Amino acid sequence: MKMKKLLALLLTMAMVLSLAACGSKDETPSASGDEGEGGATAESTLPLGYDPETGTEAYGPYYDEWSDMTDEELYEMAKEEVANGADTINVYATSSKMLKVVDTWNELYPELKLEVSDLDSDEVLSKAEIECETNNITADVLQTKDVNGDVFFKYYSQGVIEPFYPRDICSHIDEENLKFSYPLYASQAFWYYNTAAFSEQPIQSWWQIIEKNDDGSQKYRLYAKEIGQETAYLSLFASFITNAAEMEQSYKDIYGEDLEYTYDASKFDFEVPENNAGVEYLWRFSQCKMTFIGDGDELVLAVHNSTAEEPALALASAGKITNRDESGYDIAWCVNLTPYTALLNTESMFAVKGCDNPAGARLFIRFVTGGADGKSGGLKPFSKEGNWMLRDDVEDDWNPEPLANLGARANDLDAIYSIYPDVQDMWTLWLNQNPNM
Repeated sequence: MKMKKLLALLLTMAMVLSLAACGSKDETPSASGDEGEGGATAESTLPLGYDPETGTEAYGPYYDEWSDMTDEELYEMAKEEVANGADTINVYATSSKMLKVVDTWNELYPELKLEVSDLDSDEVLSKAEIECETNNITADVLQTKDVNGDVFFKYYSQGVIEPFYPRDICSHIDEENLKFSYPLYASQAFWYYNTAAFSEQPIQSWWQIIEKNDDGSQKYRLYAKEIGQETAYLSLFASFITNAAEMEQSYKDIYGEDLEYTYDASKFDFEVPENNAGVEYLWRFSQCKMTFIGDGDELVLAVHNSTAEEPALALASAGKITNRDESGYDIAWCVNLTPYTALLNTESMFAVKGCDNPAGARLFIRFVTGGADGKSGGLKPFSKEGNWMLRDDVEDDWNPEPLANLGARANDLDAIYSIYPDVQDMWTLWLNQNPNM
């Protein structure tokens, strides 16, 4: 694992050098020099991400002169940008719901033309990267999520994006959710169970998901998207490895005995930690009989069609709970699993370094995350069951439970990034050894 991390850091250094020209058009207010709460200083040329010169990482929230500007101040600056020829604020987004904010934006800021491009996650980042490399920057704002550290450790240091943390809005967001980016909203994945088959949640721990009956048969039929093709799920399993002590304790709490380690790491050309409960879980899970289904609606349908005699669990995004009311499915989330239910998948907003509309970009980011009072209208398209707003002054009463009651935790991208490639390799090899697949 250490060797892979070193290679990743060397690759980052090479990319930084090759992309040194990125963002050369950037004209931003001068840095104040004040130290941010996350330990970075406004004088830093690389306020977030991995710094190859010092070998250190810096974390948010990061505050500079942009952070204290009001909507009114940014609006006046954005109109000047338009007068100077930057007539369109371009947003590259991974959510089609971003298109629904255009009309509200136009009502508030009629002088500022907004164009939203609905792209997948890879396109958002690759297009912005190419624009940076060619110094032909079109995007002003990116909306995407970072579940394994790629965005944080690569795109800041490449000069593709730069942080923007509006101080007044950030005061309403827990600092743990500001460490790696400025969030739009958070989602997560849950294990679903059949409410007709079980009067109450049948599992309390991740270990019980892979439990066997006395005769050695698998207790639950398991459904999921192919874990190896889902970055968020691999990152979750990576987190179990970095939090091995919690995984070990969870096992002992459930079964009253110490965990027995059975995995064989001899086939890997990298160092695998010994007696690690997260690795043990990955091994055991990879050997379960599973049905991979790419469509989330079909995953929860499989749970709805299951019975108490042949019970099923499915791992799917929180938003698939809408099938309960819209289609009458007998489904519910499994919450407060030990050691934790899930990792938060945070959709985040990024300013593009060197863009033509730095003030307009930041005005839009403020707008889409609710504005000064949370009532700008920008959050409305994202306000649906299975999405949680991270602002404490915005009530997301469309969800049956507040986020704090569900047992998820913030994603530690720093820890996950260093081992993610190894986890992917372990999963692939062990899944290929599964006699049930």
